[in-house]
Formats: sequence, C-alpha cells, structure tokens
Amino acid sequence: MSPLAPEALERYAECMVHAGVSLEPGDTLEIQTHPEHRELAVALAEAGYRAGAALVDVHYFDPRIRAARVRYGADEILGGVPEWELKRYRSQIDAKVALVGTTGEADPGVFDGLPPERVATDHQRSSARLKWMIKAALEGRIRWAGCAWPTAHWAGQVYPDLSPEEGQRRLGDDLLSFCRLGPEDPPGHEGWNTHAAALAERAQALTALGLERIRFHGPGTDLEVRLAPGTVFLGGRERDAYGHLCSPNIPTEEVFTSPQAGAAEGDFRCSRPLLFHGRLIDGIAGEFRGGRLAQLEAATDADRDFLAAFLDSEPNARRLGEIALVDSTSRIGKTDRVYFNTLIDENAAAHIAFGAGFGKTREAGRGRGVNRANMHLDVMIGSDDFEITGSRDGEVVPLIADGLWQL
Repeated sequence: MSPLAPEALERYAECMVHAGVSLEPGDTLEIQTHPEHRELAVALAEAGYRAGAALVDVHYFDPRIRAARVRYGADEILGGVPEWELKRYRSQIDAKVALVGTTGEADPGVFDGLPPERVATDHQRSSARLKWMIKAALEGRIRWAGCAWPTAHWAGQVYPDLSPEEGQRRLGDDLLSFCRLGPEDPPGHEGWNTHAAALAERAQALTALGLERIRFHGPGTDLEVRLAPGTVFLGGRERDAYGHLCSPNIPTEEVFTSPQAGAAEGDFRCSRPLLFHGRLIDGIAGEFRGGRLAQLEAATDADRDFLAAFLDSEPNARRLGEIALVDSTSRIGKTDRVYFNTLIDENAAAHIAFGAGFGKTREAGRGRGVNRANMHLDVMIGSDDFEITGSRDGEVVPLIADGLWQL
C-alpha cells in the first residue's frame, strides 16, 4: 500500500514541480532519485508532463553500487565519473532545465565496515570533478529543488513502535504537514506559497539590519561568527540566475546566510544526530579556533573518525559555509521528534554547515568571504532554550530568544 493517498501524492508532486522549480512549458525536468522512491518519481514525471514539460528524464542512484566500488575497486578508479555523465550534468546548467532530487533513507549501513578513508576519497574525487557543477548550484545557475519520500526503513526509524505500513503513513502525513499540504492547509500549494513568502520577508528584514556578527548560545554552544559587508539572508524562496522563483528545499523553516569564511570562534554541541552516507552519527561537538574546526567529538571514536575523514578530504571543509536560524514555531520542531534526515531535521532547529557557502548571500559584485569547498554538511545545534543575537556598531540585537523570533 502507498504511504500517500493518490490525491495527496499528486498534490505533493504538483507543489514540487510548480512551487519547487517553477517548471514552464517546453522545459526539461530531470529527476534524480533512488529505486525505492519510484512511486514519487512517477508522480513527479506525471506532474511535469501536465505542466508542459518537453521531456522528463529520470536518473536512479543506487548507493549499493557505489559501496561496491569502494569495497572492491582499485585505488585509482575511486571517484570516477564517466564523460557521458559529465555531459548530463553540464546540460543541467541551462535556463530550460529543472532538477528535482529525492531523499529518504532506504539502504541503511551500506558503507558500514568500509575504510572511512576510501569512502572519503571516493566522495572527494568525484566532487572535485564536479566542482564546477557544485559552484553553479550554489550560485543559482542550476534550477533545483529537493523533497522526501517516506521509505519503510526511514519510517521504522522515526516510528519504531508502529507497523511498517502505519509508520510510513504517519511519516507521509508529517511530510505533507511540513510542506503545508495537509488536510487543514489551503488547497493546492497555496499554503506553501504563503509560508515561503513569509520566510523570504523575514530574510529581507535580517538583511536590512546590516549585522556584523551573530552569536549562538545554548546548551554546549557558545559560537560567534562574523558577517561580511553586504551579507544577504535567504529563505523560503528565491530567484535563480534566470529569474525563476523557486523553493530549493521543500519543506523549509530556515532563514540562512554564509558567514565570513575563517571567522568563527567558540564551541558547539549538536542537538540532533546526523545521518551521513548511511551512517547515524550522534554526540557531535567541537571547537572553532581562528575560523577552523580545531576539535571534533562524536559518541564513538569510529563515528568521529568517519566524519573527520570527510572533513579532512577538502581543504576548506573545516570552515563554515552556512549559518541558519530557526525558531520554535517550526512545524518540524513542534513534533519534538528526530527524523534522521538532514532535509527535515535541519528545519527543526538552528544549524551550521561545514564546507561550501552560497554565492547569492552577498550583494552583487561583493562575493568575497564565502567559503569555497566541494562539500556542504549541515549539523543541528539549536534547541528550545537557544538564544541567537546579532550585533552592529557595538549594539546587541536580539534575534531569537525563548525560542521565538524577536524581529
């Protein structure tokens, strides 16, 4: 049985195609998905053709195939990307192409038992060959959006006390609610549009403050970052380089920006676990000194070493590329539930991200200070008793206190 009723699945796909990537007649829709997300991929394809797509192309990614390369492949072939695949990716940097990616853990532990250095090398080499694509996506030259599908394994993590079928239905209902597509929300994707517009307005208000620094303070966290002149906050929806109004992440509750690279000081402790390359990592904490992650902790040494191997595979991955602000009105946060998925959990609480920053977080012609890397890794640090303040000209500006926005 499907975790979503037919009409709910159609509404979800329509929201992604229209509000997510603003598909127009004659466009090509590229869907990057997982074999277990096939039902969602078909619904997206149908929505794309209803919207007038000239072509819908589906590309399935199977992590077990990648794990096979890491396990048995020779060292020199790790991270290989064939030329025909590079041509596919290059074709996505086009005003008439839109990309939708799906998420939802289906293959737990596929990289367990593999040497973390080989897993990291495979990732780093492929990322290096695709750095131009990563840069294009962060600069808005690739029109893209991401959404989630309630797989059986994922539902079992979130609702372990329910039957697999009921767990999937509950997780599916949660996703619809987070996307403002639930039975109590306005028809179509009107609820999402209203929510996304409100986040964009809040981002504009933060930009107008002209903040110089932001400080995060909460249990185990006392972290300050510096903002570059001309910093822009984003959230909800934004225009890509071609003028399309898109919502890259559905759902989302955040407003975010990229701090000054190399200008972070202090400690942090994660409030939620991280699911990274099929591995659940808990107890993440660390210290920034001189803008770089100088100390890293995790619940186990093996998890710490696995995460560190990835951060050390990139020259700038130990610097921050993003800070994101979320208050306690988040529908995701209100559930008081861990969803074991970064797309969802990062919108439950304030978070930071290692690695690549976003070029669009600077005023035109003032792109200095954005961290450059081939990876972007979000970790959640916020909680209900978190406090976030900004400062400018020595004046402290309350941003979030007692879990609520102070703007």
